[in-house]
Parts: sequence; C-alpha cells; structure tokens
Amino acid sequence: MAASATIALLAILLRRADVLPVDRPNARSLHDRPTPRIGGLALFPGAVLGCLAAGLWDGDSVLLLGLAGFLFFLSIFDDWRSLPVKLRFGAHLLAAGLLAFGLMGSSMVALAAALAVAWMTNLFNFMDGANGLAGGMAAIGFAVFGLAFGAPNASYALTGAALGFLVFNFDPARVFLGDAGSIPLGFLAGGLGLLGVVKGQWPWWFPLLAFSPFVVDATVTLVRRALRRERVWTAHREHYYQRLVRMGWSHRRLALFEYVLMAACGISALTLLSAGQQFQVLGLSAWVVVYAGLMLFIDRCWARSAASRGDRA
Repeated sequence: MAASATIALLAILLRRADVLPVDRPNARSLHDRPTPRIGGLALFPGAVLGCLAAGLWDGDSVLLLGLAGFLFFLSIFDDWRSLPVKLRFGAHLLAAGLLAFGLMGSSMVALAAALAVAWMTNLFNFMDGANGLAGGMAAIGFAVFGLAFGAPNASYALTGAALGFLVFNFDPARVFLGDAGSIPLGFLAGGLGLLGVVKGQWPWWFPLLAFSPFVVDATVTLVRRALRRERVWTAHREHYYQRLVRMGWSHRRLALFEYVLMAACGISALTLLSAGQQFQVLGLSAWVVVYAGLMLFIDRCWARSAASRGDRA
C-alpha cells in the first residue's frame, strides 16, 4: 500500500513539475539539470497510508508519526521559501525533545536521546545528494528495523514508501526527496531507533550500526569542517560519497556500492543481536576498523586527485 500510494502520488505530482520546487544545479551540486525536489510530498503520505492500512495506530506510533508530520509540513514551507536555519533546527530539537521525553520521561538520558534524534533528523538531508542514494539506503535501513521488531510496525510502511520513491529517484533521477522527504525520514529513523531501545527490542548500538553509512559519513565530515571553523550548516560537497562522484564514480555505481554497505551493516546488526556480548564488541570493533580503512582510502585517493588538478585537498 505504501509503495503503490507513493508511486501514484509522484506520478500525479510530476505532471505539474513546472510549478513545484526545483533543485537547480550550482557549484555545490552533483547533478547537472533542474530536478523537482518534491519526493517527500508523496513518500511521507504514502508511509502514513501504509500504516493506516496495517492498523498501526498505537500510542507510540501516533506520537512518532504525529511529530514527523509536524516536521513534514514545516519542511514543505522550507522547500518553497527556505526558512531560517535557527527556525528549522529549533523545530527539529522541539520534535526530538517531545519524542524523547514522551517515551523516557524527564532525565539526562532523555536529553541525550533527544539530541541524538535531532542529529539523525538532519543526516538524511546531508546525505540526500546523489541519485538513488538516500531512498535506497532508507529502504534497507527501515527493513532491518522491521525485521528486528518482528511484529508489523511502521518500519515496513517506510520501506515500501522508500521503494516507491526509488522508482523515480534511481539514476537518472526524475525527482529528489527535498526537505519534506529527508527531514521526516531522518526523524523517523532516529525515533524508531529510540523506540526500539525503550521497548527493549534492541540495544543502543543497533540503530547506529543499521544506519551507520549515514551516521559515519555525515558525522565525520561535519566534525572535520567544524574543526576547520567552517560553517557546518551551509551546503558543500565534502562528504565521502560526494568525493567519490567528483573523482569519477557514476551515481549508479555509488548507489549500488552504498546499498551493499548498508545491507552488510544491517545483516551484521541483526546477527549480532542474538550473539553474546563479547561477539557484539568484536563485531562493532570490526566495523570501526572497516570504516576507518574506507575513509583513509578515500582521503588518499582524494588527495592525489586534488593534487593532479592543482586543488586544495
């Protein structure tokens, strides 16, 4: 239901692409033609319809989807009018705080959880810069959540909606997520991850590992920019996935590579859930080594590529 609704809504919206928000190429873009950024206008409603069809309207689901809906409507205005950064981030923190304190009560742990959910809310926006990337990785990540939850849950509706969006977003993309898609998706990834921890479905590391291709790339990149005293909230092309495209990878090759990485992280996370604590520590340590090796390799390739072009590495 979620996939079908998303596909149908996007097909209708694209008939009026001339009056919809458009992402126009600029110096920081990886695409070379104007593309409507209205994927969220179909993806989030499609996921909600999927939840309605499955009867997923318990108290926690209503809280989670209601707050995501608040961010969805705010982000629609942002796609049209580009809202101030302080207003956007303030809304993200408000929604994350209401969710965390609503699920966990008032505590320092809940405050830390709220900050983590707010951070995850923005990760999808940071990583939505290549054809097929965020949509495909979202489908995999939410499917992993669904399998870990076991019983029917909103994760499956989000997987279906993401797959429906991917029909139009895989290279060559006809539509992008826009903030109305990436912000609610990021919030729901963080929110469902927190919900699973609160309900005892998984430990805190599980959602981090399941979505680690998002978390690691965005976090490391923005920390490095902050250390260089650059404005981390402004658009740029320094994420590792962006560097791969700038060094010659096609959008399709990048997306398929990231899908494999995301699936490997998801399978590993599901496997480690039933393993002993020692194996969990070993598995997580192995992923730290893998990511460190991947980043170091890309950094070296980027430095050689920049030197050959005469650019600053």
